[in-house]
Amino acid sequence: YCGSAEAVFKETRKSLEKISGMREASIEAICKPKEYLKRAEEEIAFIENNDIRPLFFLDSDYPRRLLQCDDGPMMLYYKGKANLNANRVVAIVGTRNITEYGKENCNQLVEDMKDDNVLVVSGLAYGVDINAHRAALQYGISTTGIVAHGQDTLYPSMHRNEANAMVLSGCGAVVTEYPRGTRPEARNFLQRNRIIAGMSDATIVVESASHGGGLVTARLAQEYGREVMAVPGPVNEEYSKGCNNLIRDHKASLITSAADIITLMNWQNDHKLAKARKMGIERTIFPELTDEEQSICNALEQHGDLLLNDLAAHISRNAQDLQPILLSLEMRGIVRSMSGNTFHLVK
Repeated sequence: YCGSAEAVFKETRKSLEKISGMREASIEAICKPKEYLKRAEEEIAFIENNDIRPLFFLDSDYPRRLLQCDDGPMMLYYKGKANLNANRVVAIVGTRNITEYGKENCNQLVEDMKDDNVLVVSGLAYGVDINAHRAALQYGISTTGIVAHGQDTLYPSMHRNEANAMVLSGCGAVVTEYPRGTRPEARNFLQRNRIIAGMSDATIVVESASHGGGLVTARLAQEYGREVMAVPGPVNEEYSKGCNNLIRDHKASLITSAADIITLMNWQNDHKLAKARKMGIERTIFPELTDEEQSICNALEQHGDLLLNDLAAHISRNAQDLQPILLSLEMRGIVRSMSGNTFHLVK
């Protein structure tokens, strides 16, 4: 509406009031920017002094899966080196009161994914979350913790060693949408859950009571059109009720191993092609590609998974015209359709 970020602060109050959806508090902040610009300068200094990277939603490294979510955050504060746009991203969530049964299942699932180039996402909380992170660190798997406060603190503080290990591992990270000084208030954790669900291809509930944060994350994942999976448990156990109910109500697929995850996500095709390439078989195993098909493959190889509209923009074609071509590529096992109208080049 204003033309640029700088121009916003030059608008009159009357002009700002004409913008649809503008709240009085926002107008006040824009008309009296000194306090807020000072806070911004302090935030920039904190970011630079602590090796934190701000990811704006227009940045290329912003998690592209979150762009498919209407309520995705505009800004993330990122510390570490994890690839938030990895080809395979799995959220592992559940109760804070994890049992030995839950620990065994959680550890086994993560261990069995160590050769699958998966990014494991969770919330660095007690229970299932921290067990998933610890298992990922143990087996050398990339893992990212999404926290509900600013990067100047850590809750719970007893997980600081794991958080530091994730950041220093070279393939892990700690991420938040909250600026410095934001405390871990209850409402922030529910907001945090949408990021865990939104940046993942699949959400796995390892163990949960009939109510809990893990079930909220599962519901959000379902609303985003992502896969939801649950590990079944003994029918009379309190912390298996949530998982069993999800499966019973057809809101989650039943899994008992990482192999089930690979099958449900159709990732086994990637394995087959990778094995073929190790034996010296290249993409020439596919029929000769047309110029349009080759341009689609080139764009996906260069930029990674792409939304249909983004793919169309990269090759200067109409999105509607691409759909039959993509279907043909998918039927030949060259391209795979993922949730949210996203396309993946099988590698």
